[in-house]
Amino acid sequence: MKNSDIEKLVTSMAEQGRKAARKLAALPTSVKNAILLDTAELLLAEQELIQAENKKDLENGRAKGLSAAMLDRLELSSKVINSIVQGLREIAALPDPVGEVDDMKRRPSGIMVGRMRVPLGVVGMIYESRPNVTIDAAALCLKAGNGVLLRGGSEAIHSNLALAKILQRVLADHSIPEAAIQVIPVTDRYGVNVMLEQEEYVDVIIPRGGEGLIRFVAETSRIPVLKHYKGVCHLYVDDSADMDRAIAIAVNSKTQRPGVCNALEGMLIHRDIAERFLPAAHKELAAAGVELRGCPDSCSIVAEITPAMDSDWGTEFLDLRMIVRVVDDMDGAMEYIEEYGSQHTEVIVTNSYQNGQRFLREIDASAVIINASSRFNDGGQFGLGAEIGISTTKLHAYGPMGLEELTTRKFIVYGDGEIRS
Repeated sequence: MKNSDIEKLVTSMAEQGRKAARKLAALPTSVKNAILLDTAELLLAEQELIQAENKKDLENGRAKGLSAAMLDRLELSSKVINSIVQGLREIAALPDPVGEVDDMKRRPSGIMVGRMRVPLGVVGMIYESRPNVTIDAAALCLKAGNGVLLRGGSEAIHSNLALAKILQRVLADHSIPEAAIQVIPVTDRYGVNVMLEQEEYVDVIIPRGGEGLIRFVAETSRIPVLKHYKGVCHLYVDDSADMDRAIAIAVNSKTQRPGVCNALEGMLIHRDIAERFLPAAHKELAAAGVELRGCPDSCSIVAEITPAMDSDWGTEFLDLRMIVRVVDDMDGAMEYIEEYGSQHTEVIVTNSYQNGQRFLREIDASAVIINASSRFNDGGQFGLGAEIGISTTKLHAYGPMGLEELTTRKFIVYGDGEIRS
């Protein structure tokens, strides 16, 4: 497809999405919930068709040499589809934030001033690999009254288009314009460039993917960007930590799903316990297939640990690899996190209340966790339902973005003929 044709297509989709979003903003909660529940049922009914299209993407991915972790993110297994369906039902059960009014105050002038929660408008999503994002993003945007323009990665094009057809069938059944939820059918990178120029029709861009994609979007977009940046997540094992608990948390954080953004990428160990803790931790992590790359101190304690290269520090491996460093104390751990962390998720394992509270206060991340797995930084686990992403910047959201984060608040005023003197 020529660039001029791509430009015409994407611009038209954005314009139609804006028109459809106006209708979504006024939809009753009951209709939005019915759409979500009908989508869940249709996904189950059309599972074979979806998986047939997904198989094409998986075969292409293997031929292109995608890693096992990337293929895991790409696959729409029965388990993944059931999880998507459950997510839709959970979103339908959540309170609808649109139209909520709070902070009503009477001013000295006599007017009543409050704030009402309203949709953002049209949300543009740019994402890689994970076709379940197509449903998650569409469902959350719909419940929050937003239109959504989706541009998935070329590696998932068949899966994303199949899911888009399901969504649009349900919209049509409820007399909602199909343009309310659209997947850009162009794999050419130029389609992204055109999408990022649609400031007249698209209100916010949310990119999800690798560091290169996020940087490109942030540098190119004319539209405000909510960054779902890389997840370089760390676990600090304090000198007061319960070692068995710390090992269990480390193994779960790294191995449950190594290819996701809240998986552990680094372990920092207080020097006073390193010689006791590290051999036991290495044994369990190695048994789970994890390769540790470490500092000279950690390599001297466990000879099987691979010496880390300079490029390993601060790396999001998204695989069964992890760095390990021995630090002098919690200050050393926090300095390391400040230098190499990505403001995503940071964990401390400690039996010291004071150290735990200090870690909570001083670590700058979208989620700071005491004595639990990094894998809990997730919209579903936090009670938000399926999330559209985890914002690692602070405007206008920080952390998992659920329904409320897909809305904003406008001022509303009630008067009784007051005029300003």
